[in-house]
Amino acid sequence: VAGVDEAGRGPLAGPVVAAAVILPAEEEEMLRGIKDSKKMTEEEREACYETLTQSKKVTIGVSVIEHEVIDEINILQATMLGMSSAVKQLEEPPDFVLVDGNRCPSDLSAPSQAIVKGDSKCMAIAAASIIAKVTRDRIMKEHHERWPVYDFAQHKGYGTSRHVAAISKHGPCPIHRKTFEPIKSLLAA
Repeated sequence: VAGVDEAGRGPLAGPVVAAAVILPAEEEEMLRGIKDSKKMTEEEREACYETLTQSKKVTIGVSVIEHEVIDEINILQATMLGMSSAVKQLEEPPDFVLVDGNRCPSDLSAPSQAIVKGDSKCMAIAAASIIAKVTRDRIMKEHHERWPVYDFAQHKGYGTSRHVAAISKHGPCPIHRKTFEPIKSLLAA
């Protein structure tokens, strides 16, 4: 069974990242710290990410859907594309897919079920949430190096008051989502 989740639907900048994870059932010690990534500190997420990615018994697929695609097909379709692509990245196709949220991508290669708040109910989805979140946070830290005035390392592209103020002062940078407000209105003006 693969668990699937994403990170980055709401931010004003950067990609949406989806991950699919198949966990070994017999590795209880390794799985002990895994939970919904939103309920973990950055340090806890990083430690679990390292444990998951270093284990030969964990199968992981990751998909990064860039801001241009989000602007072209919309965030929901980009998220579905990312989830489907992450499942396709798995070394072996899963027998079943559990997806965080209220809908599943229509083109999955296996039967699937959506689980609302699945990242707090299913260990495989929680693991996928950690992989997606850490991957996306690392990407946003790299973007911070290129465009430090937006402080992406701090807010990861979310629409904080500080981020919106930076967009108002400096205008959007190339990784801002042009179809998201307030960027859309700024560009129209």
